[in-house]
Amino acid sequence: MPADDVSADFDAVYAAQFADLTVQLYAYFGDRQEAQDVVQEAFCRALRRWSKVSRYDDPVAWVRRVAWNLAVSRWRRSRTALSFLRRQRPQEPVVDGPTTVRIELVQALAALPPVQRRAVVLHYLGDMSVAEIAEREGVAVGTVKSWLHRGRTGLAAQLHQPSEEVRRA
Repeated sequence: MPADDVSADFDAVYAAQFADLTVQLYAYFGDRQEAQDVVQEAFCRALRRWSKVSRYDDPVAWVRRVAWNLAVSRWRRSRTALSFLRRQRPQEPVVDGPTTVRIELVQALAALPPVQRRAVVLHYLGDMSVAEIAEREGVAVGTVKSWLHRGRTGLAAQLHQPSEEVRRA
């Protein structure tokens, strides 16, 4: 067959069979777009091999088989993905929002001067010693102690608690 005849032959088969194969796969998938994609892919594969496929007794049967194989493969992949998703945590754990105490503490910390806030956070939340903070900040140990004292006093004033209670918290 000349090349033009082969191309015309494929075009004729495609035009005659695409809709029918799509309907069959649509009934299987329940999704028209997915069915069209699978049939289109099967025809693309047939076109690459059309010189050989066109000599089969029923070239449409070959395209149909390829389309069904693609459909089954997609169905298996989606089933595997769904199975994986079902084994994951069904939902994110529910975490309570911040308490009013936490909100008040964050607001009180924000009101402190930056060096005092940093010292308080590093010491009480970061579990750093006074010496470690002094080394990190490049200041004397006494300076860090002063920042911590002023920070606790500032927090106590913001939180309306005696500074000894803030120290224990």
